[in-house]
Amino acid sequence: MASDDTRPLTLRDVSEASGVSEMTVSRVLRNRGDVSAATRERVLSAAKSLGYVPNKIAGALASQRVNLVAVIIPSLRNMVFPEVMSGISAVLEETELQPVVGVTDYLPEKEERVLYEMLSWRPSGVIIAGLEHTDASRAMLSASGIPVVEIMDVDGTPIDSMVGISHRRAGRKMAQAILKAGYQRIGFLGTKMPLDHRARKRFEGFTGALAKSGVEVADQEFYSGGSALAKGREMTETLLNRDPELDFLYYSNDMIAAGGLLTLLDKGIDIPDQIGLAGFNGVELLDGLPRKLATMDACRTEIGRKAAEIISERVNTPDGAPSVIELTPKISYGDTLRR
Repeated sequence: MASDDTRPLTLRDVSEASGVSEMTVSRVLRNRGDVSAATRERVLSAAKSLGYVPNKIAGALASQRVNLVAVIIPSLRNMVFPEVMSGISAVLEETELQPVVGVTDYLPEKEERVLYEMLSWRPSGVIIAGLEHTDASRAMLSASGIPVVEIMDVDGTPIDSMVGISHRRAGRKMAQAILKAGYQRIGFLGTKMPLDHRARKRFEGFTGALAKSGVEVADQEFYSGGSALAKGREMTETLLNRDPELDFLYYSNDMIAAGGLLTLLDKGIDIPDQIGLAGFNGVELLDGLPRKLATMDACRTEIGRKAAEIISERVNTPDGAPSVIELTPKISYGDTLRR
């Protein structure tokens, strides 16, 4: 947790941790000078474990900040994150702060590199997607001495502040609505989840709620790559060929669900009586589909707004307390889930 006595780490901290002089530490971190491989490794290991990030502002005091907010997100291709960015931008444009975006492609090691580079410019705050990070990323965020807001998820313990929804609760609520509508033979279609932690938590909540009613997911199909209509079509076809008796299809996001909807319509299947389906995210782009898709709003723009408000307030009041804000998504039944 960030606190009012947090101070930025200095070369001296790395020097003491690695047992070499500050001058040697400086040479290693700037990749300058004749330093042995063993010493270089010792310095870099100490800096990484401390979460030390060098200051790239020439001649600046260690406490100096620039009016930038580092926003670190997994993807710009996913429809979710541009809406988060619009919420962040709407708030920050009323301040002196400017967002700067880094993209990680859902890769923890890439997140670590992006975070290292962005923190080296001493931003005024960090907004970062998710609660799962490498030990080195957590160390950098904890040692940064600036407000940190983890967004999109509240199922875990934040480093500082967090704003999001409970994805486990979202999965449970959708499962309960599906069961209440009388569906029993349910298929799941989604992204491969080792690195998509929020999709994994929704799936856990979903299957947990089904299990409480004595129902199991009858079949499932996973994919990797962008969330696309074509993927949804392909997976839906595969699943229905394997198990024609399925009466509900739950998709991990709206884009693949839209592909599934088009496939079912092509086959002349009665929706939602023969087969129902639902997605997740509430993507407005899909409002023009032949049928309105059942989904759940992930509160994306509001998450961005709340995160930016926390950063702005904490920059103006450095001793402010961390915030935890949980938003509540609502189910939209559309035309594909019986009421």
